[in-house]
Amino acid sequence: MLRIGKLNLSTMSSAQQRLAQVGSHLTAQKQSLAPQRPYKITVIGSGNWGTTIAKVLAENAGLRPHLFQHQVDMWVFEEKINGVNLTEIINTQHENVKYLPGIKLPKNLHAEPSIVKAAEGADLLVFNIPHQFLPGICKQLSKATLKPHVRAISCLKGLEVTPNGCKLLSTYITEHLGVHCGALSGANLAPEVAKEKWSETTVAYRLPNDFQGHGKDIDRYVLRAAFHRPYFHVRVIEDVAGVSLAGALKNVVALGVGFVHGLNWGDNAASAIQRFGLNETIKFAEVFFPGETNQDTFTKESAGVADLITTCSGGRNVRVAKAMAITGKSAVEVERELLNGQSAQGIITSKEVHELLAAKNLTKEFPLFEAIYQIVYGTESIERLPELIEEDE
Repeated sequence: MLRIGKLNLSTMSSAQQRLAQVGSHLTAQKQSLAPQRPYKITVIGSGNWGTTIAKVLAENAGLRPHLFQHQVDMWVFEEKINGVNLTEIINTQHENVKYLPGIKLPKNLHAEPSIVKAAEGADLLVFNIPHQFLPGICKQLSKATLKPHVRAISCLKGLEVTPNGCKLLSTYITEHLGVHCGALSGANLAPEVAKEKWSETTVAYRLPNDFQGHGKDIDRYVLRAAFHRPYFHVRVIEDVAGVSLAGALKNVVALGVGFVHGLNWGDNAASAIQRFGLNETIKFAEVFFPGETNQDTFTKESAGVADLITTCSGGRNVRVAKAMAITGKSAVEVERELLNGQSAQGIITSKEVHELLAAKNLTKEFPLFEAIYQIVYGTESIERLPELIEEDE
């Protein structure tokens, strides 16, 4: 009978055996990487994707007591559901009945209404909120006593536009909290991951110099052990900028796909929008983050073209844009009707991208991004989209 620690491999599936062996490898073969005490993980955010990622992390924390504390905290913006606090429902029924109904959550996932309490003592902070709320979240977290070498992963999709250009949201987190931050993005529709349908994702993380060589920092091996599941495969790379940009800009492209679906223009038109979108995403990276990205991230990783295809196949951005095209209603009206209090990130990102391109006099260099902005905010019609993005010979 083959055992690893207290785990009996003979009773496990092959996938479970591989995961157990990953944890054993971290302990037996990489002793210098094992922490003096297990890492505490905290998730900031509890929407459908935030809760799904928290579920993944809590499952792995339960399997890896040598690496992670058993309890994973998830900060929840408190609200009442039929007169009962949402945190109480999650902690007693083990289900986020508002944002991820029908999915049972691990019992070691703890919903915490105090963001300060949730963050204090954490070794790994995983940010998973609508990106427009990040400044307010960082302001609240600045009141917490964070560990000196706490690390972070941003699952946020968006950009921080400044008068001088734009910043990655991972950079914003680092600058405002002093926390070294990577990024996670990929072809990951939250309901499918929550139902444990197989998918893959990309984690981008570069070990910072302030802890390098000490042997106890959170690194790519620890991150893979935290996020990898039999149904959620993880590749860890170093291109934080590429992963972040792909995750932000694909939502703008998805709006374009939603518009053409709303007008019943068919799959050929949708594919054309995606081709334009991929090219403009790569160009955007070259213009605003020269030398910081790897083109392979956009063309070969889950965070790149795979996520673009998935997001354009029917995520919330597609649904909102399609409804706008069919009904003639504004984005605000459609979001309120369709998204149960959540938002289509492409709406905000398209405005941020437009403001940046306009400030740099580059709107003509990115015709698709500019056309989508003009359509979303009512200065152009969807019917003119092919004309607006037509390429010169």
